Amino acid sequence: MQIEQPAEVTQKNTIVVMTGMSGAGRTTAGHALEDMGWYVVDNLPPQMLQTLVDVMSRSRSQEFRIAVGVNVRSEQVLDDLTSTLAQMDTDGIEYQLLFIDCDDATLVRRFEQGRRPHPLQGSGRIVDGIEAERALTAGLRERADFTLDTTTMNVHDLSRSVHHLFNEQGPVVLTLNVISFGFKYGVPMDANFMADVRFVPNPHWVPELRPLTGQDSEVSEYVLGAEGTATFVDHYVAALESVFDGYRRERKHYATIAIGCTGGKHRSVAIATEVARRLDEHPHLKVVLSHRDLGRE
Repeated sequence: MQIEQPAEVTQKNTIVVMTGMSGAGRTTAGHALEDMGWYVVDNLPPQMLQTLVDVMSRSRSQEFRIAVGVNVRSEQVLDDLTSTLAQMDTDGIEYQLLFIDCDDATLVRRFEQGRRPHPLQGSGRIVDGIEAERALTAGLRERADFTLDTTTMNVHDLSRSVHHLFNEQGPVVLTLNVISFGFKYGVPMDANFMADVRFVPNPHWVPELRPLTGQDSEVSEYVLGAEGTATFVDHYVAALESVFDGYRRERKHYATIAIGCTGGKHRSVAIATEVARRLDEHPHLKVVLSHRDLGRE
């Protein structure tokens, strides 16, 4: 689509294109942004995206924030969206691409609970529709600026995550989500960095520490004081710090750092907390700490 004069979007204006897997939570994310004062349009044909940005930039004297939800359910829609984003890049229109994902088992359960078919399953099963959509959207997930995995989230968790991502004030330019997890419950789908800390002695085998968690000082001191742990944390944080400038150059503003042990109760919790504390000392980083599997045992 040709625009006579490209929209002039300043750094104060924010445009987010939301896509992802059906049933993963795009509508909930849109509602969260709407509650934050964004102008949200769902199911917008990709060809109209540039026109919307152009109209908003011309009609508002103040800054604006637009979030547009796009269902990618056919090759034609994918081609239209890819072409539109490429044209926006050419015209210098800055935007951020948010991909909302979820694991297959959770998607199946959500569709079954809602008693509705997957939009791409046709005469097949729900899993067939999910497989087709995942193949169709793989390229968008790869190029996304932000990826939210909603597998373990309820609507409130997702709303909070969206708020963390898009309600930034001041000089913060990179949000880091540091998450502890247990390998026996599966690895986080959206991890950019993953560390296995099962090399640390396990407090589970210390009777007085077993009922405690990595949030308790006794466990934290045991884990962080174990041979090799301090060296690992020092080197790991230094390695993470080295990529931040590159992330900013590549227009990547969000990253997930996953730290795992067996059950996600002791070692990963203590080490993730320490890593988050170290990273939070940087003035231009926002660090969000969470413990995915704490309390599951």
